[in-house]
Amino acid sequence: MDKVLIDTSIWIEFFRKKDPYFEVVRNLIEKDNVCCIGLIYAELLQGAKAEKELSTLRDFMHVFDFIPESAALWEKAGLISYELRRKGKEISLSDCFIASSAVSYSASLFTLDKHFQTIKKHMDLRLYIQ
Repeated sequence: MDKVLIDTSIWIEFFRKKDPYFEVVRNLIEKDNVCCIGLIYAELLQGAKAEKELSTLRDFMHVFDFIPESAALWEKAGLISYELRRKGKEISLSDCFIASSAVSYSASLFTLDKHFQTIKKHMDLRLYIQ
């Protein structure tokens, strides 16, 4: 199985232990199929409610494969954002970066955010379906 980039929206449901997301993510972790990017990691740290959550999140750096960030990846995100805006679609640069990261790493993206469906129509983004 390919790697799965888990978006912040899914991690939030996982940490709240809400099914089906908790069980699906747990299985992906057990099978070593999860990857991460710095942006999602930072969003999770930003949203931590207490030191205990921060401690758990700091383990991400040692547990999951991180997709390498590069100028070319940021360029790809900027260009897809540009293309979408020209077509009247307002999608955040951070979401374009998340999608570009998944595509560059040949990973599927597991998300609850519907706007990734829009991005998918404009690039070869694979969405993870449980």
